Amino acid sequence: MRIYHHPADFFSPCRPVATVGVFDGVHLGHMEIIYHLVNSAREKQCEAVVVTFEPHPRLVLATAGEVKLLQTLEEKLRRFELAGVDAVLVIPFDLDFANISPEEFIESILVNSVKVSHVITGYDHFFGQARQGNYDLLSVLGSKYNFSVSELPQVAIGDYAISSSAIRSALLDGDVAKAAKMLGYFYKFNGLVVKGNKIGRNIGYPTANLEPESKFKLIPAQGVYASLVSVHGLVYKGMTNIGFRPTIDAEHLTIETNIFDFEEDIYGMDIELSFVERIRNEKKFASLGDLQLQLAEDGKMALRLLGSL
Repeated sequence: MRIYHHPADFFSPCRPVATVGVFDGVHLGHMEIIYHLVNSAREKQCEAVVVTFEPHPRLVLATAGEVKLLQTLEEKLRRFELAGVDAVLVIPFDLDFANISPEEFIESILVNSVKVSHVITGYDHFFGQARQGNYDLLSVLGSKYNFSVSELPQVAIGDYAISSSAIRSALLDGDVAKAAKMLGYFYKFNGLVVKGNKIGRNIGYPTANLEPESKFKLIPAQGVYASLVSVHGLVYKGMTNIGFRPTIDAEHLTIETNIFDFEEDIYGMDIELSFVERIRNEKKFASLGDLQLQLAEDGKMALRLLGSL
């Protein structure tokens, strides 16, 4: 998969099929668009192209404290590549770009740079200054510039619609299982293993203390989770606590993972943590002994939840 970081650099040997969006999380709703994109491109014997933005527009248009993202750019690109996308145009997003009109975006990016033959959009796709561009405008200008447009309906699971906002809400509620159903994979992030206070080790439950690689990555609600941990490309089962460790009156939020049947020293390493299901809320125990007993029960529950994963 080819990656371009400026519209002027983009090249395709044909008039490709394209889609445009932020695609935070690249969830199952997004994947429906990507599947149609790739299939349409193959039918036309041309290329499937995704046009996206970096940084996430919310980082530019909102205050940093309000921004919670589901994916880094690297994670997003991996999902595109696995889905069969041929090329991605990553447009640098800043205030100047945010203020271009929808008509200018279509003409300069889709027509002059990408040279699209067909554009596929989701049901709620808006673009350009103040999000004024939409499917109707694409259709009108498609007739002018000789490209076609198709719009896909919203994707739902049961009685709830899939969206990045719904996934963020589920994660902030600690419902990582619901988030995984909408994402199509377990919510995850990479983190650097840093030094902790070793209390877990002293009570028989050593933990890897993680510092997420991105400060904008969404952290699920406080609590204890059944989790999977990827180290050196190998996946281990474990349980993860997110919180302030009230039993020892810690002052800072920590992410601690007890990796089952694992004794390797991984300080300073980057590992991947996936959240499978929430076990319980974080709570304060009367003593470290009581905490130790609860951790034993948490470990049993985690193994049951993880099953044959």
